[in-house]
Formats: sequence, structure tokens, C-alpha cells
Amino acid sequence: MSTQPFRVTLNFTVRTYDIDFVGIVSNIVYVRWLEDLRLQALAEHFPLDRAMEELGIAPVLLRTEIDYKQPIRLFDPVVGVMWAAEIGRVRQVLQGEFSVNGELRAAGRQTTCFIDLKTGRPVPTPSAIRG
Repeated sequence: MSTQPFRVTLNFTVRTYDIDFVGIVSNIVYVRWLEDLRLQALAEHFPLDRAMEELGIAPVLLRTEIDYKQPIRLFDPVVGVMWAAEIGRVRQVLQGEFSVNGELRAAGRQTTCFIDLKTGRPVPTPSAIRG
């Protein structure tokens, strides 16, 4: 399997409402961008409608960590990438990075798992994801 399985890339536009009072992208925006990347990865590799309707499961977020390296400002051309860094029996760890003109500005990790929609309990990582 690839060293970056389930990799996706998205371009982000910094909006005026994304910046805080000192003119840099607000911390909460990075969380939203990580979610955009995670949803894109699911759409491309494990569609939610199939997971929920056919398998009765859904992904949930357990943890988000973000390391801010350099600020991102209004008009910066942001490229976000995400891939599966770890795929365990029940948990998955997704790695995300945000760059401007090839320079890493922030890196984040999300820990996720899938739950049974009826019981709300964690279930094993789907075989389609484990590979």
C-alpha cells in the first residue's frame, strides 16, 4: 500500500471571516479545513452514504491536534493534504498538512473510529479501509 494511503488534496481560499483580529487565519478554521479534507477522503475512498445505509456505521472524530508552524493570511493560496497515517483495528489516525507556496504552515492529526448507528458503540475498522 502507498506510504500515504487515502491521500486527498484540496485548495482553500482564505475568506475575510476566516481571519482574526491580528489578520491571521483563526485556529477554528484549521479544524474546519481538516474536516473538509476528512470528508473529501471519505467521499473518494469510502462514501458515507454507503457506510450509513448499507453497513449501518458512521465515522466519528475522537481527537484533533494541530501544530501551527507559520501564520496563514488573507489571500494566501492554501493547499491542504490528508492521508491515513495509521489504520488500526478500531481507530484510524489521519494526518493533514496546510502549505502556502510549498511551505508547511500547519500540520494536524485526527483520531477517528467508526460506530454502529444503532448502538453508538465502536466497531472494527471496515475491511475496505484496512485493505
